[in-house]
Amino acid sequence: MKSEKIVSKAIEFRRSIRHYDPNFEIDEEIVKKSLKQAALAPNSSNLQLWQFYHIIDKNIIGKLSRSCFNQPAARTCKQLVVFVVRKDLWKKRANANADFIKKTFHSNNDNSNRRNKMAINYYKKLIPAIYSDFIGILGFVRYVFAFFTGIFRPIYRQVLTSDLRVVAHKSCALAAENFMISMAAYGYDTCPMEGFDSLRAKRILGLPNSSEINMIISCGKRSEKGIYGPRFRVPFDQIYFRK
Repeated sequence: MKSEKIVSKAIEFRRSIRHYDPNFEIDEEIVKKSLKQAALAPNSSNLQLWQFYHIIDKNIIGKLSRSCFNQPAARTCKQLVVFVVRKDLWKKRANANADFIKKTFHSNNDNSNRRNKMAINYYKKLIPAIYSDFIGILGFVRYVFAFFTGIFRPIYRQVLTSDLRVVAHKSCALAAENFMISMAAYGYDTCPMEGFDSLRAKRILGLPNSSEINMIISCGKRSEKGIYGPRFRVPFDQIYFRK
């Protein structure tokens, strides 16, 4: 079993690798373990509107590589992981959360019971009120309501269907980051790719039309030409503001 790096070292080690060592095979179980770490990522309302497709079949890797325009990061990798957004599963995941609360939290304390009831109502009433939609009409109604209510008090405004799509993708991206840091902790390399034909990739994996691919991450061990150059970041004082 490979030893793990501490988090800060893993973050520093992680680079987007463009070319992998063809002679180095990576452990499938390590990738799977890193995906379990990915599933622990924070996400909106704990709905976990994601799925992870771990690709080890060389034939499928080849097909996905072509959908990624045969870029070296895909063409030379040993395994692929496709991070998929499943916003359409919101009802199933909301019910799972509510059921978990009912089964897990039992108390004779009135305050605890009140809190549990509020949490269950959140998943049974508020989440459906936000995520339910019909060809964008309900989302627009929510937007108008939030706009006028927001004149008088703070209110959550990301209620359009397009807003919720962004929320789901942000959550999935957090899971992808967890995965890449976990892989780096084991000394493995990754490259997140957004440049791909999403329709072809979905067909290759047999994904439903309602799904969306967040990113495709190639996995392997960096070759000598895996890193194109020194890491560039804008000066920290241009992005850090203390108030």
